[in-house]
This record gives sequence, structure tokens and C-alpha cells, in this order.
Amino acid sequence: MSADEFESGKEAYKSSLSRKVTFLVVCLLILILTTVISCSVGTGYEFTKTLQVIWDHITGTTYTPRSPDWWADYYIFNNVMPGVIMALIAGAGLALAGTVMQSIMENPLADAYTTGISSGACLGAVVAIIVGFSYSTIISGAGIVINAFIGSLIPAIIVILLVRYVGNSPSTIILIGTALTFFFNSLVTLVMITASAEGLQDAYIWQVGSVTNASWSDMPLMVVMTIASAVLVQLSSSKLNIMSLGEKSAKSLGLDVVEFRMLCIILASVLIASIISFTGIIGFIGLVAPHITRFLVGGDNKFVVPGSIIMGSTVLVLADLASRMLATFGNIPLGVVMSFIGAPVFLYLIVRKKSHKDVY
Repeated sequence: MSADEFESGKEAYKSSLSRKVTFLVVCLLILILTTVISCSVGTGYEFTKTLQVIWDHITGTTYTPRSPDWWADYYIFNNVMPGVIMALIAGAGLALAGTVMQSIMENPLADAYTTGISSGACLGAVVAIIVGFSYSTIISGAGIVINAFIGSLIPAIIVILLVRYVGNSPSTIILIGTALTFFFNSLVTLVMITASAEGLQDAYIWQVGSVTNASWSDMPLMVVMTIASAVLVQLSSSKLNIMSLGEKSAKSLGLDVVEFRMLCIILASVLIASIISFTGIIGFIGLVAPHITRFLVGGDNKFVVPGSIIMGSTVLVLADLASRMLATFGNIPLGVVMSFIGAPVFLYLIVRKKSHKDVY
């Protein structure tokens, strides 16, 4: 390679790096803007007023009790923001899990629920609701969350145990996850047959995903798991890039594919469990966000991982905003809106891929 070619390649790399970093910064700014807009819509406060209230709260400004500013601060931070922030965290975590699963499975259709985690969580939550738990009290709400968390880990544990005997290939894991999904879904149906009308409604609402009942006390586990997982995955982004090359190539480059894949599945399983235990099942976000990010920044997981996190948060905050704006037409859960958004976007990406404009 000549000196001119080397310098040309160096400049091209710097230009590509600059574009990717700029993309991440712009997406982060859009996320912040979207979050503030979402906090202001439906509250009766203008965007600038909401932004001022949020900034004053962060900087520790105090108000005279029961003054207009005090009520604005109380309403935004206790009635509106918990749901918005939960949507933000859930979008980040599910998108991150989807990115990991797609990389280690070498399959663009893999998502956060590939191992059957969603159906296990659904069974745990539905059993709790049918038994008599509800969101009317803190103890009952915690019972649903705990049951859902335990239920979500059961299929993940079964997958991890079975692959030790039948093989660790992506196709095997996906097939086991599919079988477990059908099995747990059948149990959910069986349990719901015995439910009362009220219990059936609560169970159905939980299944489609919602952040309506969010509170600040729900956040710590989700935040800790999402941040810790994001750091670990980002540090392992080079290994994810190697996994994306294929199992044979990864092994030839010295990566212990079996061990790394299992560690990623365990990490993704616990992360997903910590999120959907509070939100219910929210589809498409773990599938769509990584695809959009790869389409815009390429396949390097050093940028795909943070990009997917930001993209997932932005999309889910927008979906939550849409669900609240449509509240005049009835109580439309976040999961329903996300499916309306996610399905067309994913179909569009498939069409783009078919026209030789790959997204993966």
C-alpha cells in the first residue's frame, strides 16, 4: 500500500468515525428533546415551562408549598415523569438485549424474547393476577412483579440447561426458545380460562405492555440492570463483532463461542426479566431499534450498542407519548402502539434489504 492510499484510507476512517459520533450525539439530543416534550403533553404546561420545572428540580430549586410552581413540580415529577422515564429505560434495555441476541445468534430476526422469556414472565404475572394480586396496593403490585421476574427466568434456565446436552448452535437455541414459548403460552391460556372477568382484563392489559402504573420505586432495579448490562456489552463489543462474522470465523480468531454465547444469554435474560416484570410484554422494540441503528451507522457494535440504546429509548418514549395522546379514544396501552409503529417500520426495513440495501 502506497503512502497516498494509506493517507486516503486514514482520512476515510476519520470521516466515518466523525459521522458515527455525530449521529450518536444528535440521537441523544433528540432523545432529551423527545423526553421533555412527552413530559409536557397533556399536562397543561407549555414546553418551555416543563423544561424549566425539570431543570429547577434537578438543580434543587425549592418552592413555597402549594404555590403554582410547587404544584407544577409535583404533578410533572410524580404523575407524568415516572411513566416517561420507565418507557425510556425499557426501550434502552430491550433494544440492548435485542442487539446482543441478534449478534450472538447470527440472525437478524432474533430479538429480546428469543429464549421464551416473555411467555414465562406472562405466565408468572397472570398466575399472580388470577390468584388475586392487583396493582391497587404496593404489596400486590410487588407480588405481580416478583412472579413475573421468576417466571421469565424459568425458560431462560431451561434453555441454558438443555443446550449443554443438545448443542449450542443458534438454530438449536431458537428452536428451544420457540418450543418453550408455545408451551408457556398454552399454560397462560389454561390459567386464564379459570379467571374472573376482572382478573382476565388485568391479565390481558399486563400482557400487551404498559407504563401507566409506573412509579419511582419501580426504577432502581431497571436502571441498575440496564446500566450494568450496557457497560458490560459495550466492553464486549469487539467480541460481538467477531460473533457476527459467524461461528467458524469466531473460533478461528480464538473466541470461546460456546462460553461467550451462554454468558450473553444469561445477561440478556436477567436484563429482560428486570424490565418486563414491571412493564409487561412490549414487542418489536428489541427487533426494530438495532436494525435502524445498523442501517444508519453500519455493523460495528462499538457504535451499534450505544446507538440501539438511544434509538430504543427514543422510539418507546414516542410510543408512550402517542398512547397518551390517543387516550381520548380509550385506554390504549403502550405495547399496542409499539406494535402499530414497529410492524410497518420492520416491513419497510425488510423491503429495503430486499432491494440490496442491507440493514444487517
